[in-house]
Amino acid sequence: MLCAAPVFAQGPVVFAAASLRTALDEVAQAWALHGNPAPILSYAGTSSLARQIDQGAPADLVMTASADWMDWLENRDLIVRESRIALLGNTLVLAGPKGDAAISFNMSDIRDRLGDGRIAMALVDAVPAGQYGKAALEALGLWDALAPFVAQTDNVRAALALVARGEAPLGIVYLTDAHAEPRVDVLASFPQDTHPDIEILLAQVTGHSHSDAERFHAYLQTDEALAIFRSQGFR
Repeated sequence: MLCAAPVFAQGPVVFAAASLRTALDEVAQAWALHGNPAPILSYAGTSSLARQIDQGAPADLVMTASADWMDWLENRDLIVRESRIALLGNTLVLAGPKGDAAISFNMSDIRDRLGDGRIAMALVDAVPAGQYGKAALEALGLWDALAPFVAQTDNVRAALALVARGEAPLGIVYLTDAHAEPRVDVLASFPQDTHPDIEILLAQVTGHSHSDAERFHAYLQTDEALAIFRSQGFR
C-alpha cells in the first residue's frame, strides 16, 4: 500500500528588517514549539522590503526598522493601519573586530583606527541603519570628513559582515547586530540625541491571506516573544 507523504503546513510570510534576523529566528522557533506552523521569514533592508511589497510580493506581516518606510507603506494602503505598532527599540553603535579597544567620537581617533580601511555602513540614503548612522555622524560633526571613507552595503548585516571578516576596521550597526556576531565588539555607542529614535515597527500587510497572520502578529507582542528580543539587545 502506498502512503501519502505528510504535508507540512507553512506559517505566515514575514518580511523583516535584516537587523532582526537572529532574534526573530529564535522567536519563530518558540512559536513553532507551541504547535504552530513555522513562519516563513524573509530578511532584507527595510527599503527593499517595502518596495517588494509595493510590487506585490506575497507577505502577510512586515517588520521595519524605520517609521518613515512604514509611513510609506501606509500611505499606499499596503498595510492594515490598525495593526501598526511600535514593537521594539534599538541602539546605534560603532563596532570593530573582536578585542579592539573602545574608541571616542573624535576625528583623530577614528582616522587612526581606520588607517587605510573604510567604515562599513548600510546604504546611507535608503536603509534605516545607514540613515541613522549618517545622521549621527552629521550631529557629531564627523560626516563630511568621513564620507569618502564609507563602504556602503545593501543592509546592516552586510556591513556587520565586513567588520567580522576583517575587511573593514569599523562599522556602524545596531547593538543587536553586534551582539549576534561573536567576531566583533562594540567600541562606542552613539548618543541617542544624535539620530532619530530607532524603532522596530510591525504591521499586517493589506490583503494578507494566511489564517495565522493575526495570531503571529499578536504573539510577537507577548511577554515570551519580547523577552527573546530583549535578550538580543532590543529595547
